[in-house]
Amino acid sequence: MYLYKATCSDIPNPKPKAGQKPAERGQSRYGRQNSGEKGYPPLMCWGSLRTNAHLELKRLEEFLNTHTLSLQDSVRARTGMAYRNLGKSGLRVSCLGLGTWVTFGGQISDEVAEQLMTIAYESGVNLFDTAEVYAAGKAEIILGNIIKKKCWRRSSLVITTKLYWGGKAETERGLSRKHIIEGLKGSLQRLQLEYVDVVFANRPDSNTPMEEIVRAMTYVINQGMTMYWGTSRWTAMEIMEAYSVARQFNLIPPVCEQAEYHLFQREKVEVQLPELYHKIGVGAMTWSPLACGIITGKYENGIPESSRASMKSYQWLKDKIMSEDGRKQQAKLKELAHIAEKLGCTLPQLAVAWCLRNEGVSSVLLGTSNPEQLTENLGAIQVLPKMTSHIVAEIDHILGNRPYSKKDYRS
Repeated sequence: MYLYKATCSDIPNPKPKAGQKPAERGQSRYGRQNSGEKGYPPLMCWGSLRTNAHLELKRLEEFLNTHTLSLQDSVRARTGMAYRNLGKSGLRVSCLGLGTWVTFGGQISDEVAEQLMTIAYESGVNLFDTAEVYAAGKAEIILGNIIKKKCWRRSSLVITTKLYWGGKAETERGLSRKHIIEGLKGSLQRLQLEYVDVVFANRPDSNTPMEEIVRAMTYVINQGMTMYWGTSRWTAMEIMEAYSVARQFNLIPPVCEQAEYHLFQREKVEVQLPELYHKIGVGAMTWSPLACGIITGKYENGIPESSRASMKSYQWLKDKIMSEDGRKQQAKLKELAHIAEKLGCTLPQLAVAWCLRNEGVSSVLLGTSNPEQLTENLGAIQVLPKMTSHIVAEIDHILGNRPYSKKDYRS
């Protein structure tokens, strides 16, 4: 089977539409001088631009006024939640979502899970993420039970799940056509839903041809089992290959990559994904904004008994915290705590707002084990306007880990 592997440079920039004026000679489409390099906007602006958001809001107000409706009645106005497009798709997701990894079906009771979902939903969160592997499917069952019990409108929710590890049998894992279709059917049964909004390939599968993966994802979309598909923990090259296969065979490409992103993990989201966004429209949904709790500062004096790092299956996290790098990170967190104090927020709120300041991030998934933590993390929305270029530069200076793209090296 011939599978074409494309590089980023293989995908041409969109041609101007008929009647549309091309960019001035010597300038890129983003208005910067073009000296032979590809012009990408700076990190802070590779998502929806603020000016476009303002125009969109103005048009929405005009439309609502025409139909005697009020913007003040919307969830956005009532809760203060911000919404962004998932990549270059039309799907609007809350910039903060609720994840169920470790917590649902594991760390917390079903009652606490319901409290968390209720607080999130009433705060304007519409995105809830799970996976077939979380608590061996129990997380999906709990999530589905809560949605059914609360009688929330299905159209007001964005439910995402992930496929790869579905069972012990050889055919119950991976990204074969068989497991994608059967695995998603199993997830829908546990969730008690007719469809999910996004299904993610939870990791790449070297045993399955890329064409088979993309065809299977296209099939489940065409069957109404999901609206979109995305990737999780895939490399930029693998995502580009999926896009190339989709374009070659007139199939549906992925719209989003789920990636780890926090103060101590930056390279992929800040260097690789912006280029993918501009070339092929793949956005970023990020997880672990608090680095599995490290950024909360609770590990400053050791490993608390009730923490995630104290669990047997998280020995790797304990080793990471107790390592030399872990001790250096704790020292940097003490310095960052001074910035948080200056802004009138907590360290976790600063860390989440720092992730949100990157407009290329469609949504940041929160993982919390109690209502107090969730309420605190949701408060990052109020901290976001305080994340000025000066504050971001101060944080970069403390961290000393700002990644550089090829564009930075050329300049």
